Amino acid sequence: MAETIRRGTSKRWREQSAKVDRARSYHPLEAFELVKELGSSKYDEAVEAHFKLGLDVRKADQMLRSTTTLPHGTGKTVSVLVFAQGEKVAEAEKAGADFVGGDDLAKKIEGGWFDFDVVIASPDMMATVGRLGKVLGPRGKMPNPKTGTVTFDVAEAVTATKGGKFEYRTDRYGIVHVVIGKKSFTAAQLAENYGAIYDEIVKAKPSSAKGRYIHSIHVASTQGPGVPLDTTVSADFSVAPEG
Repeated sequence: MAETIRRGTSKRWREQSAKVDRARSYHPLEAFELVKELGSSKYDEAVEAHFKLGLDVRKADQMLRSTTTLPHGTGKTVSVLVFAQGEKVAEAEKAGADFVGGDDLAKKIEGGWFDFDVVIASPDMMATVGRLGKVLGPRGKMPNPKTGTVTFDVAEAVTATKGGKFEYRTDRYGIVHVVIGKKSFTAAQLAENYGAIYDEIVKAKPSSAKGRYIHSIHVASTQGPGVPLDTTVSADFSVAPEG
């Protein structure tokens, strides 16, 4: 798993990687204290958590995809695009959407424009949005009713997204990648955010999943090496069931 979040092979990266004891699993608070010491000091890097799960994502009922919020937010400014028409356009703009439109935006996206983080669409716009599935889907930006991004209440969806609501999902390897804050956050804030997404993922375990559920967890800053975590420690730092 550590290799999947490796950031490079520079001398600096190797020196920092050597500070991580690969033979142990770190307590969350200790791990985030270490993460804050590693990586680049030139800018406020994002801090990510990577959960390797024992799921067969080839089976539809074992794919995780949902939305959640974190106690301290992610520290990221989210750019929201809304597909809407009629009165919904004004509602989305008033709620703070960065881009609102229909065919005009679809054509820009088909032309290779992706300067947005989240796409929200009213149901009556899905005929337009549907043709973008091949380009939005692989980027994890295709709106979906299950995550609340296909809704007639576009204003509420925009407000929630701008307020820190985000989507998490398993990739084709059964890994969930989540941004849980910035290096400027305190170690305690990062640990609390981590605990919240940890508990969310534990609760979301598919009933059809068998065997060990959480195989490994690594956390890292954008430019730093991965730090392995104790997979049994949750938000309140108590032992949680593992399967």
